[in-house]
Amino acid sequence: MSNIQLARNLRALRKNNNLSQADVGTMLNISRQAYSNYETSKRSPDLDILIRLAQIYHVTLDDLLLQNLGNRIADSKTPYQLALDIQTQESIYLTDEEIQMILKYRDLSSEDRIVIDTFLETHAGRKPAD
Repeated sequence: MSNIQLARNLRALRKNNNLSQADVGTMLNISRQAYSNYETSKRSPDLDILIRLAQIYHVTLDDLLLQNLGNRIADSKTPYQLALDIQTQESIYLTDEEIQMILKYRDLSSEDRIVIDTFLETHAGRKPAD
């Protein structure tokens, strides 16, 4: 199945995030060539890959598959930095804002870190109020 809109969106999202095909391949644990095939509509990603791509780019599956994201993404440049989870050896991609938050957290006293940790445990995963 060829999905030209998906291919266009993948390319646009990757370029908008200043990533190479190899970078995205690494994020997905696939080769650069395998990812390239998605951008050229030679192959279609399976559902697991589509879900991971939507998470990486912070879009819905509907947006990824059906929408023309070319104009929308021009307004939302969010480059990622590659990090490594030492415990799991998995790649983590952080925005510059997330990196700054981590650096600020490291500068906090032990007491302030406990306050932040408690807040995050209480509020993580909650839906924002309308």
